[in-house]
Amino acid sequence: MRFRFFQALPALLVLPLVLVCVLAGGCNDNTHPGAIGHPAPNFTIHNGAETVSLKQYRGHVVVLNFWASWCPPCLEEFPSLIKLQQEMPDIRVVAVSFDTDKQAYDQYLLQNRIGGITTAIDPTQKTNRKFGTTRPPETYIINRKGVIVRKFIGPQDWTSPEIVNYLKAL
Repeated sequence: MRFRFFQALPALLVLPLVLVCVLAGGCNDNTHPGAIGHPAPNFTIHNGAETVSLKQYRGHVVVLNFWASWCPPCLEEFPSLIKLQQEMPDIRVVAVSFDTDKQAYDQYLLQNRIGGITTAIDPTQKTNRKFGTTRPPETYIINRKGVIVRKFIGPQDWTSPEIVNYLKAL
């Protein structure tokens, strides 16, 4: 019995050290600057004739959605984002595309008559990297002071009573 304990002792001593290293790296504020409770990283995207910058929406609640035309779950939630913007005009819905193909992005917007929300394409994907987003759809809720207060991973029904009431409370 004593022999087994001494065989397992090195593993028992190393395991907490490994956990501390993993957790310290995973919880480091610098690793994910888009962490809840932190100021949202500013970005500016030049989208043809229009420039989209997060700081232009200061003073408004922002629903910042990362999506792509090749992402079926993203496309599934788009109608509810548009409806949310229509039903809550004080909120700003900003949809930033992961697309690297501007033609596919433009074609999707045109074919699906996407309007009423701010859309932008960031083929360099610098914006989503600032937020720590690697796979769409991901959505950040940013309060009037520019602080990230919530993150949603995956498609949502943006007109659900729970989400609408949450946004109204901000």
